[in-house]
Amino acid sequence: MRLGLALGYWGRGPNPDHVRLAQDAEALGYDSVWTAESWGSDAFTPLTWIAAHTSRIRLGTAIAQMAARPPTTTAMHALTLDHLSGGRMMLGLGLSGPQVVEGWYGRPFPRSPLTATREYVDAVRQVLRREAPVEVDGRFHQHPYRGADGTGLGKPLKPITHPLRADLPVLLGAEGPKNVAQTTRIADGWLPLYWSPTRTDVHEASLTELPENFMVAPMAQVRVCDDVGEGLLPVKAMLGFYIGGMGHATRNFHADLMARMGYEAQARRVQELFAEGRRKEAVLAVPDAFADEISLVGPRERIAERLDLWRKGPVTDLLALSPDPHTLRVLAELN
Repeated sequence: MRLGLALGYWGRGPNPDHVRLAQDAEALGYDSVWTAESWGSDAFTPLTWIAAHTSRIRLGTAIAQMAARPPTTTAMHALTLDHLSGGRMMLGLGLSGPQVVEGWYGRPFPRSPLTATREYVDAVRQVLRREAPVEVDGRFHQHPYRGADGTGLGKPLKPITHPLRADLPVLLGAEGPKNVAQTTRIADGWLPLYWSPTRTDVHEASLTELPENFMVAPMAQVRVCDDVGEGLLPVKAMLGFYIGGMGHATRNFHADLMARMGYEAQARRVQELFAEGRRKEAVLAVPDAFADEISLVGPRERIAERLDLWRKGPVTDLLALSPDPHTLRVLAELN
């Protein structure tokens, strides 16, 4: 099982430790480093900065949001960074949810997410292959644009720049069963948001036929500490925000996933508390058991024991959310 460092997205401002953490991870033998975006910092610019200060570690977006850019623009970002980094780029994409897509990006959330994702990935692949001008006559994506409000003058184009690799890896952040199943057919890897090594049956039907070299790369908060309960508080804070605040009460993919993992009543309670503005209570309402099974928290011996569970399933890459150099070192030694 390869190790990756997940840095997430910025909060109020840039984290001055991110480059150093990426360099530490590279020195420790980590395979990859990943950045993200929501409605603040973008995923590609910090990754480019990290690329300039490292030499071997692979570079991934986990995730770049599809609504933020047309697929051809996203492919331009990926092929540019792949050239600048000497072929280290991995493109992780995600659809996000209605609140972010419509509230931040000002675009309609697709009524058929599977179709929208499939069209998007098709366009990206065409750019990277550069075999012919890009042509997609889809329901959500059209290249050239054929809408009635256009000029009708668009023409199919190939990228001027020759991509370094036609097979640059494309990964998807998918949560629903049908989305995960489609990911195994059209992508090179899957970026699960929550992964429990004790509940692999939740995704078993979607992962029945994994292609060769397909990546399964979940993110997990990792922290070496003596007090497990205290160590789980950041995990619960993250879950409280995602389950309570990252989506509408009637359509929250993160809460739905928690429900499918056996915590439906608790997920709905977290949503209720968060919606009422009782955010501290929402965090405390996240069950310790759920936070614990999707993370690696506690003394070194406990993490070593639980790490064995992660190795037994389909996980190929563990992306550690940890800003602590000591934890990153311990994880490398245990792996």
